[in-house]
Amino acid sequence: MKLVKLALLSQLLLLLSACGDNGVGEVREWMNQVKRETQAKVKPIPEPKVFVPVSYESTGLIDPFDPVKLLAVFARLKAEKDNGLRPDFDRPKEALEGFPLESMRMVGTFDNRKTLQGLVQVGKAIYPATVGSYVGQNFGKVISVSESRIDLVETVQDATGEWTERKASLELQEAKK
Repeated sequence: MKLVKLALLSQLLLLLSACGDNGVGEVREWMNQVKRETQAKVKPIPEPKVFVPVSYESTGLIDPFDPVKLLAVFARLKAEKDNGLRPDFDRPKEALEGFPLESMRMVGTFDNRKTLQGLVQVGKAIYPATVGSYVGQNFGKVISVSESRIDLVETVQDATGEWTERKASLELQEAKK
């Protein structure tokens, strides 16, 4: 019987010890004190800027997108800049003019004791290119051929329709092993 009383007493003490606050009360008191002492500082929102609408009256003004006006300006610019540069559309086309310059590769040279010819590969075919030959779809004319490159001048149109020249070249491509 003493054993039963001892077991009941120990269980009762165990239950009572579980009901204690285990020091949590002090922490809660400290948190409440910090909440009371801390004050949030919020900056006020600035006043919104006042938008003053402005009406746009287009009557009496020149329309900047009028196509007739643009055509007149382009015609005047073309007349001022006419440099006489334009490709010869009447000459017969050469074989390398049917391909874009980006699809061509210089793969070598051939010296026939008169002139140095550049060898240009397009696809699986190889074509000769000499000084004066036409190359590419932008009226490109070969101006020099060396062991390592073919230099040419292309005749292209700019945004206003004016013909201008730009330089381009084909570099010798190393053989892939």
